Amino acid sequence: MDRHAPILPRAIEADRHQFEGRAGSLAYYVDGPDNAATVPPLLLIHSVNAAASAFEVHPIFKEMRRSRRVYAMDLPGYGFSDRSARNYRPRLFVDGVKDMVDRINLEENVPRIDALAISLSSEFLGRAATEMPDALRTLTLVTPTGFSKRMGGKPGPKGATGEVPGLYATLTFRPWKKGIFGLLTSRSSIRFFLRKTFGRKDIDEGFVEYDYLTSHQSGAEHAPFAFVSGRLFSRDIRRVYEQLAMPIWMPHGTKGDFKDFSAAGWLQTRPNWQLTPFETGALPHFEEPAAFNEALRHFLDSIPTADQSVGSPSLEASASP
Repeated sequence: MDRHAPILPRAIEADRHQFEGRAGSLAYYVDGPDNAATVPPLLLIHSVNAAASAFEVHPIFKEMRRSRRVYAMDLPGYGFSDRSARNYRPRLFVDGVKDMVDRINLEENVPRIDALAISLSSEFLGRAATEMPDALRTLTLVTPTGFSKRMGGKPGPKGATGEVPGLYATLTFRPWKKGIFGLLTSRSSIRFFLRKTFGRKDIDEGFVEYDYLTSHQSGAEHAPFAFVSGRLFSRDIRRVYEQLAMPIWMPHGTKGDFKDFSAAGWLQTRPNWQLTPFETGALPHFEEPAAFNEALRHFLDSIPTADQSVGSPSLEASASP
């Protein structure tokens, strides 16, 4: 452990647990009433970036735990999960999601759960759902990757990623590795990238501070360098999304640097997908928490627990204009 690293507090005020799975040691938060027999548990998965953490989902966690069991995981390489130097590829993150789904099924004794992922983690959740479709009742993909003009066209070869050749080796070259990561995770850089995410200068300063603390832990650079190199983005993700048959809600922002959903037209022929634009940045649950959580609750409550073959209900009435 790095004795110079700042103390990392919990990202969410809730019980935190640890377990071993396919993806190594994983940490998660859990809270909510013990009513899984009537209301399926909800799994929340933060995004992947240089300073990602479960802090990204705390506005959803805080509200949804009032009515159901809610779990929020730390992905491999982040938070209190294993941050060791290893091969960070999509498979590791997909396995981490599957580990967490299995854990919830075991703890709650339920066959299926609901799951929500943010940005790039939507790709990991989507791929996990194709491998264990009977374990996931619904998916909520918040501003997911894979629908931009650049990434959402003709799918690439199976298993291909968006890695830029040579970039990972360059980023992790020992003479400047520490310096590069320090620049990426300075408070000024974190604030800069969050403003691009939110699409405005006014951002949550608590977000900045937690991002700084979590990105200055021992081993914090390993997963982010894989992200920056492009190797965590799947070029065949459209093919993965096309396989999904359960009800899917896709809320997304219309401001900031992550608003390109120009390649989502093919979803018009998929009745199980429901898209809802929010006049926010990429994290609508931070900017419009009441509207977002109301829409999420409406979506989850409108899906019959015993039948996941129906299409998603309309969410226009409960979404932000």
